[in-house]
Order: sequence, then C-alpha cells, then structure tokens
Amino acid sequence: MTLRLELGEATAAPLRPLTPAQVATLAAVPELVTVTPAGAGLWRLAGRQRVGTVRLGAGEGMVELRIHPKLSIRRLLALLQDASDFWQPQRVMAARDDLLVPALADLLARVADRVLRGGVLHGYVHYEDALTVVRGRIRTSAHISRRFGLPMPLEVAYDDHTADIPENQILLGALELAQSLPDVGGATGRLLRHLAARLLDVTPVRPGAPLPVWRPTRLNERYVPALRLAELLLSGASVQQKGTEAVQMDGFILNMAQVFERFLTRQLTTALKPYGLRCEAQQQHRLDRQGRVLFRPDVIGYSGGRPAVVIDAKYLSLNGSPPTEHLYQLIAYCTGLGLRDGHLVYAGGTTGAEPYLINHSEITVHTHALDLDQEYDQLQRAVGEIAEHGTATVGVPVRRAAHDLLPAEALD
Repeated sequence: MTLRLELGEATAAPLRPLTPAQVATLAAVPELVTVTPAGAGLWRLAGRQRVGTVRLGAGEGMVELRIHPKLSIRRLLALLQDASDFWQPQRVMAARDDLLVPALADLLARVADRVLRGGVLHGYVHYEDALTVVRGRIRTSAHISRRFGLPMPLEVAYDDHTADIPENQILLGALELAQSLPDVGGATGRLLRHLAARLLDVTPVRPGAPLPVWRPTRLNERYVPALRLAELLLSGASVQQKGTEAVQMDGFILNMAQVFERFLTRQLTTALKPYGLRCEAQQQHRLDRQGRVLFRPDVIGYSGGRPAVVIDAKYLSLNGSPPTEHLYQLIAYCTGLGLRDGHLVYAGGTTGAEPYLINHSEITVHTHALDLDQEYDQLQRAVGEIAEHGTATVGVPVRRAAHDLLPAEALD
C-alpha cells in the first residue's frame, strides 16, 4: 500500500510511524525531505526547499510525497512565468488550483494548444545514413572504408525537412510527462493527449535525458513560451545527485531556491538595462591570481565591459542581520571582482537600516528583502528599486589589474 505524505516547504510535519522500507525510500532523497528518528517507532519529517508531487520507491516502500509551497500557486506561477503575454498565472484554470502539479500541467496544455494552432513546426535536419538509393550526396570516403567495394548500400548524407526537430522533441516529451503526473486528468489530460497525437513521427525527450539544443529564432518564436515551460517540467521530473547522472522520478519537483534565483536574474536583467548595465548570471571568476579558487556570483552587472555591481540571491527569510557566512561570501565576491559594493537579496523578512561597512577595506554589503507574497507588478517595482539602489552605489572600482577582472573562462 502506498504511503501518502503531505509536507510543507521547509516545514516540519507531525511525528508519524514509518516502516523500515518507507524510511529507506525517504532517506534516499535527502534533497526532498529530512527523516529523523524520534523514538518509540516515530519519525520526524520535514520538507526541504523543494515543492511538488512525486512517487518514490516500490512495493512496501512506495511513498507518494506531496510538498506544498509556502506561496500560493498563483504567486508561484508568477515567479515562473515567461516574458510572453500568454504564459500568465491568470490563464491557469486547473480544477484543483491549490496543487502545483495539475496547475502546471493545465498551463502547459493551454500554452501548447495555442502554439500548435499555428501548425506543427518543421525544420531541416542533417542525416548520414546507409541507403539502397541515392539521396543527397554520396559520402565517397565513408563508403569505400565501410563497404570494401560493395555497391550497396550507399553511404549518403542529406538534409530532410521534418517535424522531428529539437523544439518538437522537447514539447512532446513534456506533453507525455504531464499526462502521467499525479492529480492530472479530466479535461487537462484529454487535451494533453490530443496535443501529443499531433506531433507525429517526433521522438520525445525522456525525463532525465539531456535536452536537445535549440535557439530562439524568428521561425520558432511562437514556440518559445511552450518550450520554456516544457523544459521546466522535464528538468523537474528528475533529480541530479552529486557525482551521478540524473535519476528519473515519477512526478514533478521544483527547486525553490533556483526558481527565486532565476526570477531575480530575469527581473534584474530588465531593470538594469536602462542604466546601461548588462547582466551575466552564474559567470565563473577567479578569486586568486593563480586561478585556483573560483566563484560564481548569481548576477553581475557590467558597465563598459567591467564589473559594476554584484548581486547574490538567498531564498531565505531574513530577520535583521544576515548570516555571517553570507557576508563572507559577498566580501569575497567584491574582492575578486574589484568592487566596493555588494548586494544580498533575500526572499522575505526584514533588513537592517544601515549597510555593512567592512573593517579595513572599502567594501560595503547592502541587504534587501523581497516580499514574494504580493502582486506581480508590485514585485517588479520592488526589484526595480533594488536595481536603482545598486546603480546608485556603484563607485570607483578598488585598484586591480585589468586581467584580474576577466571571467575565469576567458583565461583558458
């Protein structure tokens, strides 16, 4: 019998009994839930910074784990939304809008339906194959080396105009995945099946497999919103454990820390542009001259090709003073980039009135708290205020050699 657990994001649940098989299943996913013995056969469970629904284990150890976000589904979808005009939270009409998984499946169905009304996208794909007829051009050297003088089959290379392109592979993979997710059915399930049937002769991407490469162009512009959501669903259907390949799960899980970081990056990229700053996310830099210690700030704003502001996202609620390790981290970023000011942005709480002036240095660390439980336009304005503050504190860089400010990859 499947054990069904309801947990809150980063919240402890009441004590409950578990069988050894169930404990083993939950202990195998420490990134989703913590399991701590409490004595007398009881266990203390707590959700991590992940949300969603997933089925784990098999047999007596099978568990269906549902982790609810702190934010409402409407607020969460606002953090996830694409810049397009029709990936919007108000368009979600899931029958149970208090659950993340059916809401996302409904959103995918509606966005994909609108995309595919314009027809299935086709493109040219290059193939190299062995055929009994000439198609394209004969690969003479390959034919001689592989066929040893035999006339057939011919080694040929050709371009085919087909629907089996990365855009459709990603979309079909997400449509098939969404059909199998817990709590998805009814009208949403029927629409998902109808849309998947339109993508004939397309090879779907499987959860956990690397996503094929695609780039936004004029030709696939209408596909972009659906592809962003499809990639989100496919990536959330697997977990990447350290040192191992992605492990496929039966369900969907969102990493809320990554959601907050990506939301903040998108918003800052837009908000800093009027100030002439270009944003780079997760760009690798070196802390020491030899390049032995590397670091990756969440967001760096560049002015004239040089770092001008560094911002780090923290998916935590701040209560006055930030943890010491967060200050250390920003001090290191500022030192490595040659900046006087660094900014910590938290997902809620309150900050101190004054910035942190670091002793024996010219570095100042500023803290900001974003209230995520507000309307999207208010949230955008709050990020805009952070951007304005960040540009106002951009001073003359600390003295550094020019080559010390290059990204680490530029030094290879």
